[in-house]
Amino acid sequence: MKLSEFVKKIIKDFLLIFALIIIIITILRQMYYPDEAFDLKSIYIIMAFAFLSASIGFILYSPHDLSEKNMRIRMILHFFTLEILLIALSSVFGIVESPSDGIILAVQIAVIYFFVRFLSWKKDQKEAQEINEKLNAWKKDIPQ
Repeated sequence: MKLSEFVKKIIKDFLLIFALIIIIITILRQMYYPDEAFDLKSIYIIMAFAFLSASIGFILYSPHDLSEKNMRIRMILHFFTLEILLIALSSVFGIVESPSDGIILAVQIAVIYFFVRFLSWKKDQKEAQEINEKLNAWKKDIPQ
């Protein structure tokens, strides 16, 4: 993957992660803290965490094609790095104040992570299908 394509992917992941965090927090606040509103500081913190989460994607970057096993290892490393870093930063900033808060945050990170991975997989699957269709059409056009 070219570096420019990877940067575009990081930006898309940032926007997707930011949107998912806002959606999840909005739903959870509506259920548990309906009177609490978003303040500007919260939005900036969410933005910073989304940017950090997307930036850690460099773990997945390789200018060369990777084997499926190597990519899975990188994904696992990426996931655990993300979990540890975000929970550690959350505890430093006082967002996570108890073990139960840490567990809830870890689950939220996991849900968002797997949702982003799922959407990425669906996009890749669609692109592969389009390529296969073009190859099949090209094969039909070649005289034999």
